[in-house]
Amino acid sequence: MAPLADASRDTELPPFTAAAIFTHFHLISLIAVGLLVSAALYLYGVQRLRQRGDHWPPGRTVAFLAGGLGSIALVSVTGIEAYDTTLISVHMVQHMVLTMVGPIFLALGAPTTLALRVLHAKPRKTLLAVVHSRYVQVLTFPLVAFGIFVANPFVLYFTGLYRQTLEHPWLHEFVHIHFLITGCLFFWPLLGLDPLQNRWPYPGRALLMVLSVPFHTVLGLTIMQMPDLLGGDWYPNLHLSWMDPHSDQVTAGGILWAGGEIVSVTMLGILVMQWIRQSEREARRIDRALDRQELAEAATAATPEKAARPDPDAG
Repeated sequence: MAPLADASRDTELPPFTAAAIFTHFHLISLIAVGLLVSAALYLYGVQRLRQRGDHWPPGRTVAFLAGGLGSIALVSVTGIEAYDTTLISVHMVQHMVLTMVGPIFLALGAPTTLALRVLHAKPRKTLLAVVHSRYVQVLTFPLVAFGIFVANPFVLYFTGLYRQTLEHPWLHEFVHIHFLITGCLFFWPLLGLDPLQNRWPYPGRALLMVLSVPFHTVLGLTIMQMPDLLGGDWYPNLHLSWMDPHSDQVTAGGILWAGGEIVSVTMLGILVMQWIRQSEREARRIDRALDRQELAEAATAATPEKAARPDPDAG
């Protein structure tokens, strides 16, 4: 909190503004280290493919680095992180990005596929064994991942757990990682390009995404209408003259409600686009198979006809 105090030595945090996002950074954290390591490994894999002449779609790199790691960094190492225990509305933005936005772009970056193309021999077999293990299959089964994804915020906000995350920094950091993992488990089987054995057909994936929307609506409206504050007296005890905890909680519920619907609709659009592209690829594959079949039939029909013709040089 000390770096956020003003020059007059007033220990009260200044009002949250857009400028605070880019002027206060929290670089010493487990998430920050994980982001740097993930970016370095991904870029190393892309470079290895280029060195041996293999192609890797630039869109996947942009999705993983800018959309995935970039959005996570925006809410975990900037001023948003500095205010996430001060304003529940800021925390809710962080929640949405870590649970939905970041995991969607990470899935579109296909990091597992990249690793499988770069690794050889034993490391590749080990990664495949992990991806196809029973434990991963259970966690990534769409209904299981859906249940965890939906239940996660209700358990956090309607038990004493949320207050504990405000009081204990290590638990606060753990919940951030938990948000991210929960989102990845849900979105990877639905949108991801990596090889998974539990992947449902596109109609089932779209239905599951639609079913997740009401839960965000219910949770957001419930938080907006709650007479009690999340976290108990934590926010009033901060004694911030520029912030009304009740009004901020209403804003937080609105962010969860509207943000959940916007992200869900956007993701549904991405899912439909993937569905269309898969249908087009399947149609091209069928056309090529039919062309090969016609050529084979034509060659078969021409062979007996040629054999039946008399040889003019004979006799």
